[in-house]
Amino acid sequence: MKFLITGSNGLLGQRLLFMICSTIPEARVLACARGANLVPEIPCAFASLDITDADACRQVITQFQPDVLINCAALTNADFCEANPAACEDTNVRAVQHLAEICRSQGTHLIHLSTDFVFGGVSGPYREDDLAHPLSVYGRSKLASEQIVLDAAVGGTVVRTCLVYGTVPYMTRSNVVLWVKASLEKGKVIQVVNDQWRTPTYIDDLASACIALALTGQRGLFHISGAEEMSIYELAIRVATFLTLDQSLILPVNSASLNEVASRPPHTGFIIEKARHLLGFSPCSLEEGLFKMF
Repeated sequence: MKFLITGSNGLLGQRLLFMICSTIPEARVLACARGANLVPEIPCAFASLDITDADACRQVITQFQPDVLINCAALTNADFCEANPAACEDTNVRAVQHLAEICRSQGTHLIHLSTDFVFGGVSGPYREDDLAHPLSVYGRSKLASEQIVLDAAVGGTVVRTCLVYGTVPYMTRSNVVLWVKASLEKGKVIQVVNDQWRTPTYIDDLASACIALALTGQRGLFHISGAEEMSIYELAIRVATFLTLDQSLILPVNSASLNEVASRPPHTGFIIEKARHLLGFSPCSLEEGLFKMF
């Protein structure tokens, strides 16, 4: 089986490369990312690729002819997307459009990553068939990309996930767990919202689910996250407790006080029964995830 992973330098991309190459010995893997390969020690091929370049994508995909393409590449900073809607549209929508067209022409199974930010956050946690209502440029771009991938002519798979945390050898950006840990270790006071609820997702659970979707050939929309619903403030407190760090440095605040550029949905999180039933998906608890991380 041949896998092509875009966004291979990111958190999910690196975990997918490691897990596929270490658990599926017969797999052939092509890692693709903008810029240099950050994980040359993983035994797979690499091609530098900007997914917004349709001609380059067609050349790479046509030459490698993957059975499965897992698209982990995206602009995910909601505030950046709000301030730069054209760049967001190019990467999160137009690039997905030509990836989908190329995969359709090649008979490649496209698995595309999306987000809980497609929801308005009024009535979470959400099932796959609940009505999407994004509040931000980022959320709207991801919903548009979902519709491209789920089009009957493409026959792809969309994986929505939520507040992903974890570590890989070469971190290109932080995540909420690492931010809390680093801040508290420095004795820094941090403000954490107590009016946003999520179902945090450990990176290995997300990667395992993507691989299971690839191997089983499941199409359609899947919610993949942890099973525990909590506020982001509670998440920070539980991280501090697990690492025996000073909880008094964590100050609960409401979202409005942060003056963020993009609106965040207040209450998302996922109901994951479809993934449990069709994939045997069984995510770890937050404390189990932290144990594996640290």
